Order: sequence, then structure tokens, then C-alpha cells
Amino acid sequence: MTDQTPLTGHSIVAGRPVPGEAGTTRAVDPRTGAELGPEYTLLAVEQLAEATRAAADAAPVLASLEPGPHADFLADVADRVEAVGDELVARAGAETGLPEARLRGELARTTNQLRLFARVVRRGDHRGVRVDPAQPDRTPLPRADVRRRLLPRGPVAVFGASNFPLAFSVAGGDTASALAAGCPVVVKAHNAHPGTSEIVGRAVSDAVAAAGLPAGTFSLVYGPGARIGQALAADPAVAGGGFTGSRAAGTALMRTAAGRDVPVPVFAEMSSVNPVVLLPGALAGDSAGLAQAYVTSVTGSCGQLCTAPGLVLVPAGADGDRFLEHVAAALPSVAGQPMLTPGIAQAWRDGAAAAASRPGVTEVARGPQGEGPNAPGALVLATDVATFAGDPTLAEEVFGAFSLVVRYAGVGELTGLLEGLEGQLTATLHLDSGLAEDVQTARGLLPVLERTVGRILVGGWPTGVEVNDAMVHGGPYPATSDGASTSVGTAAIERWLRPVAYQGFPEELLPAPVQEANPWGLTRRVDGELRPVGEPARP
Repeated sequence: MTDQTPLTGHSIVAGRPVPGEAGTTRAVDPRTGAELGPEYTLLAVEQLAEATRAAADAAPVLASLEPGPHADFLADVADRVEAVGDELVARAGAETGLPEARLRGELARTTNQLRLFARVVRRGDHRGVRVDPAQPDRTPLPRADVRRRLLPRGPVAVFGASNFPLAFSVAGGDTASALAAGCPVVVKAHNAHPGTSEIVGRAVSDAVAAAGLPAGTFSLVYGPGARIGQALAADPAVAGGGFTGSRAAGTALMRTAAGRDVPVPVFAEMSSVNPVVLLPGALAGDSAGLAQAYVTSVTGSCGQLCTAPGLVLVPAGADGDRFLEHVAAALPSVAGQPMLTPGIAQAWRDGAAAAASRPGVTEVARGPQGEGPNAPGALVLATDVATFAGDPTLAEEVFGAFSLVVRYAGVGELTGLLEGLEGQLTATLHLDSGLAEDVQTARGLLPVLERTVGRILVGGWPTGVEVNDAMVHGGPYPATSDGASTSVGTAAIERWLRPVAYQGFPEELLPAPVQEANPWGLTRRVDGELRPVGEPARP
């Protein structure tokens, strides 16, 4: 940090630094194990209420914000985060061990998705306006005038992710989509990267102040472990939550939020092994190139990605054997990189060792240990369908550079294995589109995959998630808590909205989005037909 912007080590509650009363924590550089300053104070549960009350007070103002100023605010957040990019990348590198190139890319994704949501807000179609004008002469009964729009749920709790210190944390996708929906946000910072969180949090707070919005529009809180997260999920002022992390933590938050007197949703993105299916035609082509791409995907970002290919299904036989030989030749040249925290590195070691020790599992290849105490080498194991089906632990995610290859003997075994999988974020098919057998098999697998995953790829590898209008980053439980939602792409805004209809209202009482004159110039569906931007309800 520079002299002009020293880190305070405190939470930012409704625009002001607040020292915590529940102990302290420090970041650790995973490359060396050294502690980083400053010491961060942790809020007591009793202190949290100030942030959630301020968010509740801000909610009506943010919900009524006109599209222009609303979009300008989001764009200003992006500009301010971008302006501190150099110090942000430096601090994030020290706290996570992630390389500069990866962090620069993540910074760009963070600001780009804020600007994308600014465009969504300016366009206004997320408001879901539908107008069914009155038909007083309809027989046998007249039809009343009914107008519908989507309203923000209210304050949203966002839980910073360990593996994306920028794009899924303080100003990441959950925060951007919630603010775009018109919901104030209280972010629970991830204690592994507190300095990174503070730098971003101050940028967001400054944008709130510059826009003249209530200070409770945004707060950033540090807290002791799961206790502060559980308190956020239980707080009656909080109307929903966004979480990316482990299944245990996500389901705990879900239970707390669902057990309230007034239950609210927690949109949790959790565990996934992202099955990749190699069909025979794919292996008959550039098997060495396919193996190299697999190794790159497994080891990229130390495998600490939600969509890492943790399960690869390979045909039995000579072509499959050759593919694994190429994997075994490629992996030893990729040294381990520092994982995000010492705890995550140890969890990887424990999970990988447990999988390797299971009967019927063999080692395909192991990468060399990297520099520092938290850089284990990647591991690829192999087994057959019968062993996999008989040992449920083999289907569990090992977070990090780990993958299990399962050899299948035919379409029946392959289909049965996929039908038995839990919900996943992605599934990938590699095939020869010119080979009738591959195409027929893929066509038969599609209904199975559609029931199980949120995104199906043909070719490529699942790591790398584009932020756009069509993207789905979700899937049936336990990939996410709600398979109808996405945490990436413009449709992520839908999680924070709810519908309200207005029947028989005089024009002077109608909210602006559903007024006859359409003063906000929104695209609307009138009598079932989409009307262009700015067109009133009646011709």
C-alpha cells in the first residue's frame, strides 16, 4: 500500500471503519507461510446489526433509483476498482499466491462484469415488466388492467470466495448482480485475503458516497469463522445470500436461512467434479494434444477452480491406454504452485491421499512438488466403472490439482455412471462429429446430462467461464443450492428479484416502470408481445 492509502485493518460499516471486538486475524502468504500485516479486527455478532440495519434503511432508496444514475453508480464502482488495480494485484498476489497474470485477468473480469450489469440496468429488461391492459368490453366478463414488475428482495449477504479474491468476492459477481438488482449488500470478507478485500471495499464505499446513495448501500465485515456468517444468514434484515465455497459451509448457511421465522434463500455454489467424457472418435485423433489440454486444465490455477475436470471418463482399450500414457508423460513437467492457504493445501493432501489409498485405484501420474510449503504436485488417478460405482467417496471433489480417470467398457457402462452422478456445474463431451457412432452416443447422453448439470460443452475443457447473457454457472444440488439459478452472467440478477403485480391502478398511482407512458423507456411485454424500448403500453 502507499502512504496515501494505508490499510486500516477494520470492517467498513456503512461507509466508516469499525474496529471489531471479537479478536484479530492476519493474512498469510501461502508462498512462504509468513504472516502479513496489518492485523485485522473481527466484528462481534452484536456489532453486525449496525451493518444490516443500515442496509435495511438503504433498501427503499436503492430500489427506487432510476436507470441512469443506477447504471452510472455501477460503472463508477468499476472505474474505482480499476484505478487501484496495481496495489490490488500486488496485495492479492501476496495473500493468495496467485500469479500476476491470473490476477490481472480476474481484475478485468471483475470490472467488466460491473460494467455489463450497468448496461443491464440502463436497458431495464431485468425489471420484467409485463402489461395486460384492461378489456372492459370482453365477454362474458371484462378483464382488469394488470401490470407486473420485478422488485429487489432487499439486503443481500455476500460471502467472499477463497479461490477468486476479486471476481467472486467483495465487488464480484454476487455483489455486482445484487447492487444491479437494487439490493444493498453486506459482504463477509474471506479472512484469507483481508487486505485485498479492504482495498476493493473502500472503492465500493467511495462510489456509494459519490453517487449520493445511503451509506448502508454497502458494508464490508470481517468476522470470526463461521460464527459471523451464520449470524448474517440468521439476521432478519437480510433477504438472501450469495455464497461460493465448500458444501459443508454452504449447506450450513442454507439450513440457517431456511430455519428462520421468515425463510430466505441462500444461493450457494458448492462442490462439483465436472465430468468430461472422451468418446472413441476423439481418442482416434490427436490423443497427445487432448492429453496436454487435459493436464493444462487440471493444473491451471492449481486446480482451484469450481469447474476443474475432476472426473474424466475414458474408454477401455488401446486408444484409452495411449491417452493415459500421454498424460503420464506430460504431468511431470508441471510443478506444483502455491495453493490459496495452508489449510486448503493440507485438505488437498488429505483428499488426494484418501482417494489414492482406495482399493482398485491406481496412479497415472504425479507432478513434482513446487517451491514453498503449500505447493503440492498434481495427481491423476485411474479406476474402472465397477470400483467407482461401489465406492461413493471416489465421486467426492478434491479441491485442487487432482483428477480421477474412470475407464468404461461401453455405452451402457458410461450411461449408468453418468446417471448415478450428483448434480454438477458442467459436463463436457469430446467426440468426432463426423463419426456416426460418436454422434449417436452423444445424442443419447444429452438427456442424462441435461438432468444433471448446468452447462454442457462439446470440445474444450470446462475451466474458464464467460460472463455474458447466455452463461449458466449453476446446476442441481450439490453443485448449487438452486439449480434454477446462475451465479455468472446477466441472469444472475434474477436471484435478487421478486414479482409484484398491480391490478386496476389509476395511472397516478403506478410506479414508473409500469406506467402507461413508460417514462424510463423500458422494453416491456404488452398483451403478450414485446414492445420496443420507450414505447408506451397502448399504440
